[in-house]
Amino acid sequence: MLDRLGDRWTVLVLVELSKGTRRFRELERAIPGISQRMLTLTTKRLCRDGLVERTVYPTIPPQTDYRLTPMGKSLADMVFALADWSRDHKDAVAAARSRWDREHA
Repeated sequence: MLDRLGDRWTVLVLVELSKGTRRFRELERAIPGISQRMLTLTTKRLCRDGLVERTVYPTIPPQTDYRLTPMGKSLADMVFALADWSRDHKDAVAAARSRWDREHA
């Protein structure tokens, strides 16, 4: 799981899917800088880990939807909580770093 959280694309896909079900191309357009290959790898890993559900519809061309599973929603909530914590403690972390730099210069 730490591999997933440490991966930049995983977090961005989780954030986008927390807004609701998305098709592959919608995800690709919503996540700046992600290549088709990286999105494919990321969604496959998230599906394998049970965080995302993939539904393929038998249309021509095939349509594929992605949505968070309950476990994926739970992880997305934790990601948002971590982001909130980071924003709330940004000044304290900056002050601690400044003190550290002065003391260890």
